[in-house]
Amino acid sequence: MKLYEYTAHELAEMLDKKEISSEELTKAYYDRIREKDGEVKAYVSLMEDKALKRAKQVDEKRSKGETVGKYAGIPVGIKDNMCITNTKTTCSSKMLENFVSPYNATVIEKLNDEDLVFLGKLNMDEFAMGSSTETSAFFKTHNPWDLDRVPGGSSGGSAAAVAADLAPWTLGSDTGGSIRQPSSLCGVVGLKPTYGLVSRYGLVAFASSLDQIGPITKDVTDSAILLNLISGHDEKDSTSLKLEKKDYTKSLVNDVKGMRIGLPKEYIGEGINEEVKEAILEVAKKYEEMGAIVEECSLDVGKYATAVYYIIACAEASSNLGRFDGIRYGYRTEKFENLKDIYKNSRSEGFGPEVKRRIILGTYVLSSGYYDAYYKKAQKVRTVIKDAYNDLFKKYDLLLTPTSPTTAFKMGEKSSNPLEMYLADICTVPVNIGGLPGMNIPCKLDSKGLPIGFQLISNSFEEEKIFRAAYTYEQNTNFRANKPEFKGGDK
Repeated sequence: MKLYEYTAHELAEMLDKKEISSEELTKAYYDRIREKDGEVKAYVSLMEDKALKRAKQVDEKRSKGETVGKYAGIPVGIKDNMCITNTKTTCSSKMLENFVSPYNATVIEKLNDEDLVFLGKLNMDEFAMGSSTETSAFFKTHNPWDLDRVPGGSSGGSAAAVAADLAPWTLGSDTGGSIRQPSSLCGVVGLKPTYGLVSRYGLVAFASSLDQIGPITKDVTDSAILLNLISGHDEKDSTSLKLEKKDYTKSLVNDVKGMRIGLPKEYIGEGINEEVKEAILEVAKKYEEMGAIVEECSLDVGKYATAVYYIIACAEASSNLGRFDGIRYGYRTEKFENLKDIYKNSRSEGFGPEVKRRIILGTYVLSSGYYDAYYKKAQKVRTVIKDAYNDLFKKYDLLLTPTSPTTAFKMGEKSSNPLEMYLADICTVPVNIGGLPGMNIPCKLDSKGLPIGFQLISNSFEEEKIFRAAYTYEQNTNFRANKPEFKGGDK
């Protein structure tokens, strides 16, 4: 095996035994990026000089017997909406094309403390608004399994990088499925943690009550490790909860005997691709064979989730993106005669069509006369959805659903129809509305050779149950034997 094909925990063992050096490992990844990222286009920017310097420092610490983090020297890729000091943070938008962050996000500080090596910033849908990474202002990211298809979004660069061995693991952000859906389309493991478990400080806000940072990895073990590294209370984030620190790797137990898993019938019905549906039923059967109790259940309020999500998310986006006005920082138009022109032209030229669409929708639902009819009602239904989940979790440890209603679709296939694109998140948005954790686990390939993933959902702060069930499934199947072949593609 090539160095870039190993998982992060396997690489950590090799580094610990001094079989390889961090500098050697980091160079192997940059060689791989130079070889393949021209086709995949996962990275917006690279941090090669800083990364190699950091890797060398870690190697020197190890050689001197100094204390380093358990995963010191392991490279990591970062979605380009998380701030790194003296590094561009663009959110894949013309609005922030030249913005250099003056500070680190809390998750970056935590990874710094563990001596990880930052490879670069990863492409995304502009301001995390999209489900295909086609709304990036710079270029589209391609799915490594078929370069003519999308990798999903908005963390498409983060998922594609892991799938194509351009990073051992990455960080993404999930507002309505933006970690899990691209992980499903790219055949990797993606976790959206419970809201409040991971600090959002230094994450450029899309919808503040829904956004959450999480790991994208090659396997479930790496997911547990990376969550260990980034989770924890942060005084800089008022929504970060003060909880006892957990070691999620202790949940990696190959045993689901007695676990109760609910299979909501609404998620294997109309609108779900037949091959995806068949795969989910096979997963359910596999869990039964392994000793879990799987029962069909109902989550009928889930049908309202997409409408609720787009009202709340767009309303919050309208408010959050108000700060990008051409005055304080970010893009400023060169064509103006007065202050009004600066505001209007800077925002018109700096934002792409999807971002404008969501700002307009959000401003509309918050406007006088419509606030009660839309935003207030959506918040009430949000509570109803959360209550429905709470009722199910009184009976079940986990819920099993598809992650995406389809496998990866062709580039341009849905970009001209926003409503159809929004429905790509139909299986994932309810989890964000409820503030719950959810994980994508790859399970099989469809008839076109494209990955299918399933989603496990637990009650808030019960990620251990997800890790246990996901790890057990992974240990008893062999999806990782499949590798993308980089076929097709208009580069």
